Amino acid sequence: MFDETTTDSRLDTPAWSDTVQIEAFYDGRTSTLTYVVYEADTKDAVVIDPVLDYDPASGRIWNESLEKLAAFIDERGLKLHWVLESHAHADHISGSQWLRERYGAGVVIGREITQVQRVFRDVFDLGEDFPVDGSQFDKLVDDGEVLRAGSLELTAINTPGHTPACVTWKAGDALFTGDALFMPDMGTGRCDFPAGSADDLYASVHGRLYDLPESTRVFVGHDYQPGGRELAWESTIGEQKAGNIQLTEHTSHDEYVAFRTARDSKLNAPRLLLPSVQVNIDAGRLPPESGNGRRYLKIPLKVAK
Repeated sequence: MFDETTTDSRLDTPAWSDTVQIEAFYDGRTSTLTYVVYEADTKDAVVIDPVLDYDPASGRIWNESLEKLAAFIDERGLKLHWVLESHAHADHISGSQWLRERYGAGVVIGREITQVQRVFRDVFDLGEDFPVDGSQFDKLVDDGEVLRAGSLELTAINTPGHTPACVTWKAGDALFTGDALFMPDMGTGRCDFPAGSADDLYASVHGRLYDLPESTRVFVGHDYQPGGRELAWESTIGEQKAGNIQLTEHTSHDEYVAFRTARDSKLNAPRLLLPSVQVNIDAGRLPPESGNGRRYLKIPLKVAK
């Protein structure tokens, strides 16, 4: 039997202003960080990258991580306007639909999700009836578009490379980078998924994020605690430029691409890749019930010849 003891926790984070707050939640099963961004006076809020609990051995789905988010939202009396995805995750199933149903919040992702849908419709043989126009989501955002959530404003910055649809969300002096940038001692996201590109990620980080003021805060999408260090989720652009172990401001394009390509060739696929992607390209919707009342995921096999 799998261990049901959670390692999720709510983390204290400082505000970027007197009234706009950031609350971080950590899912230890997938090493994912979820953020609630809210305005303390107006109670307007968004959630970035929520997690639906899933055990691949048993197929069990449950809502423990989401219930902790909901408890915080309800305790503060927040008005959740949007659930923001940084990309179609390959390491956890999105909890966006649970939040959508509970709070009436729309689900938002970058417009280039259509590229990812086209690739994986074929991988999972989803059929021509599966839309690849992003219509499963409530809103698709373009690069530079400002998303309003009541009194909050967040700007979408396209940062492709890990996937072609990755978006960094900018709110005030805070960036939520998903899998583009990790903590400086972890580096950057991998680029070997279908339609991923080390060239693109270099341009996204070096040419876009590193152009922002060095005091800009960076909130990462995952932390795997290298060397057993304590959990960390916040750095600055200045710290990244000076000390990111894979991509400093002085790293050349060719150096980074060579490093990233070699490293990615040795990495195993994420444990939840196949379950996660086929759900997340459908905006976090679980497969419909079959005639026997059960839901089924598709797992493509690679059969040795």
